[in-house]
Amino acid sequence: MPAITPEEVAHLAVLARLDLPAEHLARLRAELDIILESVATVSEVAADDIPPTSHPLPLTNVFRADVVQPSLTAEQALSAAPATESGRFRVPRILDDES
Repeated sequence: MPAITPEEVAHLAVLARLDLPAEHLARLRAELDIILESVATVSEVAADDIPPTSHPLPLTNVFRADVVQPSLTAEQALSAAPATESGRFRVPRILDDES
């Protein structure tokens, strides 16, 4: 695999909106070469008959089914509230009027 060029590293820095000095670009070039070699190695191992996945094991939903059940009425829910107003919970203001 061809090594990444200094111009490509500088272009990547521009795309990432990073103002990097030349000594940083040289170090990043070496690091990016290692990353690209690692990706190439993984690509060689990946078989065509294995589908791409985000996890090595299948994920299952662990949540319970959403079933409608009897619940409190609005009046029952508000009955223990320290303050209510117009059929809603009244809470202290946390934002100024300017927000």
